[in-house]
Amino acid sequence: MNIQEIQNNLPHRYPLLMVDRVVALQPGAYIRAYKNISVNEQVFNGHFPDFPIFPGVLTIEAMAQACGILGHQTLAKEKDIDQKVSAYLLVSVDKARFHHAVTPGDRLDLEARLISRKKIFWRFDCISKVDGKKVCSAEILCAEGTQNN
Repeated sequence: MNIQEIQNNLPHRYPLLMVDRVVALQPGAYIRAYKNISVNEQVFNGHFPDFPIFPGVLTIEAMAQACGILGHQTLAKEKDIDQKVSAYLLVSVDKARFHHAVTPGDRLDLEARLISRKKIFWRFDCISKVDGKKVCSAEILCAEGTQNN
């Protein structure tokens, strides 16, 4: 899935769109995607100028956006339609662990697996890696919403 297809699945736009490419997706099951971390990103002006580290909260956001794409694609397949972009609102982050820093030049690989669904709530098991090494893991709970226009 390229950037245009990603934007058809998420309401996020620059500078808060955190998924650059989807490399594998099975609706109702899992997604694998990535974000390229560039030194040109605005966040590195202040986090930290002499020691740039991608903020952990943005790593969590990237994983949550991957979950949103998986949720959107799952609903689209179930309803057999190309529905309007939904917003998957972040409800909670549980069991979050940060294992290593993410720095400019890294490719942040994102993986999410759907654990459960109950009404509008979706629970995902997420992990992010750089060069095959785990940098963050968490359980993310999202709620289905709709984009207001």
